[in-house]
Amino acid sequence: MSSEDKKDIKALVAVIPPADALRKKEVKIQERRIRLRYREDLPPEKAMINPETARQLGISDKLEIVVARRHRFVFEAELSEDVPPNEVWCSSELLQEEGIADNSIATVRKAG
Repeated sequence: MSSEDKKDIKALVAVIPPADALRKKEVKIQERRIRLRYREDLPPEKAMINPETARQLGISDKLEIVVARRHRFVFEAELSEDVPPNEVWCSSELLQEEGIADNSIATVRKAG
């Protein structure tokens, strides 16, 4: 084999993508840091979340919210397009009782 043949083979091999590039990898987001907002009209057991955010996190019926690793809540998820993608709306009464300020950062994930 001449050196010119070796260069041709190397050029051909360089075009072929590696095996792991051929497999589609979909990274599933387990949790997300978003803002908690007060809502007067929500009951304490419900939280409103954007449907797209809920889909990304795999939330269908219940969601878990953790604030500062101390406060952990499980809510029934209510999907609403009115909620911005980077927010979750919760009962202002419940959050105030727990000492959580409006617009606080929290971790949201699927309950379970």
